[in-house]
Amino acid sequence: MPTDPVRHALEEDVAIAPYDPAWPRAFAAEAAHLRACLPAGLIGRIEHFGSTAVPGLAAKPIVDMLVETPALDAVATRIAPILEALGYDYLWRLNEDRSGLAYAWFIKRDAAGRRTHHVHFLEPRSPYWERLLFCDHLIAHPELAAEYATIKRAAAAAHGGDRAAYAHAKGEFIERVTALARGDDGAK
Repeated sequence: MPTDPVRHALEEDVAIAPYDPAWPRAFAAEAAHLRACLPAGLIGRIEHFGSTAVPGLAAKPIVDMLVETPALDAVATRIAPILEALGYDYLWRLNEDRSGLAYAWFIKRDAAGRRTHHVHFLEPRSPYWERLLFCDHLIAHPELAAEYATIKRAAAAAHGGDRAAYAHAKGEFIERVTALARGDDGAK
């Protein structure tokens, strides 16, 4: 593990791949694996989200998952030791106002060290569950999914070695589509 895992994670290359119909199976297999290795009382629903969950959408070949947990402190004390022992990288994100943890997440890698899964643990009332709205809206609107693919390819070309800049370059589109999915009248 690198001495600064956050910096290492942010500097890894961004590569966009054509849609792979194996991604939903990779999600299902990882969800089953998590249910088998983690205490049942510490996890609830598990959802596939992000570009790999949108049929036909080009994406980073990394399956994004949301996992419900009753409390983020249980992730640090009970879940992280299990997953780290299995080789996952453990990271966390602070709330925007730095008032505490927004969510905890893990990176699963293959034998060659390539990311295969991002596993995000959220409390039931976390606003990050709204990411499912974005994904569902892209599924329902293929023209928006195609627009998103174009934006992602351009962002990857411009910011391939800077994951934070890559994410920022997609931000306005994600906000606009999420507002549409919510039904906000003031959507851009």
